Amino acid sequence: MANTKSAKKAVKVNERRRLRNQSTRSAIKTAFRKANETVAGTRQGDAAETTVAAFSTIDKAVSRGIIHANTAARKKSRLAKKLNAKLKA
Repeated sequence: MANTKSAKKAVKVNERRRLRNQSTRSAIKTAFRKANETVAGTRQGDAAETTVAAFSTIDKAVSRGIIHANTAARKKSRLAKKLNAKLKA
């Protein structure tokens, strides 16, 4: 448990940030899942549009410092690879 006044404040600040980041992380997962489903064909919708929307969500999270840039690049690469394979087929 925090002993100093500044440490107690840091605990509160960290909790607020955790909750804020949690919603963004959830949005990333949802966008990623929707894009995967449209690319796989198990969900109705345009695969390219949902992929672009997922890219946007991921990029916003990186700019806010919620996820690491390499994590974002990996997720985007995987989506793009699947989309390109579908478009070639």
